[in-house]
Amino acid sequence: MSVLFTFPGQGAQKPGMLHALPEHPETARTLAEASAALGREVLALDTEAALRSTVAVQLCLLVAGVAMARVLAAHGAAPRMVAGLSIGAWPAAVTAGVLPFADAVRLVELRGRLMEDAYPSGYGMTAIGGLTRQQLEPLVAQVHGPGHEVYLANLNAPRQIVIAGQADGMLAVAELALAQGAQRAERLAVPVPSHCELLDAQSRTLACAMDQVALARPRITYISSSQARALFDGPRIGADLAANMARPVLWADTVRHAWERGTRLAIEMPSGSVLTKLTAPEFPDGVALSCEGSRLDSLVQAIREA
Repeated sequence: MSVLFTFPGQGAQKPGMLHALPEHPETARTLAEASAALGREVLALDTEAALRSTVAVQLCLLVAGVAMARVLAAHGAAPRMVAGLSIGAWPAAVTAGVLPFADAVRLVELRGRLMEDAYPSGYGMTAIGGLTRQQLEPLVAQVHGPGHEVYLANLNAPRQIVIAGQADGMLAVAELALAQGAQRAERLAVPVPSHCELLDAQSRTLACAMDQVALARPRITYISSSQARALFDGPRIGADLAANMARPVLWADTVRHAWERGTRLAIEMPSGSVLTKLTAPEFPDGVALSCEGSRLDSLVQAIREA
């Protein structure tokens, strides 16, 4: 039975998330490498104030994911597959050996800055629960227009979809969705309109920077959540990483693909348990766990026995 490590996206961040990582030599190594690549102390990025910045959030999720995966691997509990949602694709690619961690740190810093500079305010993402894509899509089309740009962004589950775009446009879609029977419409802690064409230009800039990095064939299976399929070529994974900020997330399909490839145990890297809750329904005979709230020795045992 294969083990899948999942890496969460923006919105999963929490104050103190880097300080909450296990005390372990691999954690210390990861924090030191990140600080060296940034030229400043990475532990300063997980304060409540710092996490108001998209740059800090994305860097913290990268560092936390890589550190936890390294800690588990050091205990003989490594994955056979990896998949990440949005920024989570970056620590997934590092864990798969596609690009060096230091390069990922510098590229993720650029990624966050490109997104933040393009949309400093007035945009974001909203989760709609209880409607299918077929029900929500016409509501988005009804609202979308100049000054009210709004798009389907994350297809996380059959009835858990995230929209992205301009704030008033999202609010209008949310009101229509609730009137049509949606169970919830919640603005997420993501201040940029990720996973839609509003970030096309920024993704092209990031792709140019990615071209300067040496990319390797993955040592383990890397599953793209933008394509819901495994990719086995370093440059193709690099292109996928650069483009994913402007492409919809197909999380439910990604998890099903991992299941079809033999995964029966999914372990979510820090922080939070959002992906665990989304993954569990797609694993009817398997197990989905999150590192947060689980003992390290219990996680190691579960992975070794899988």
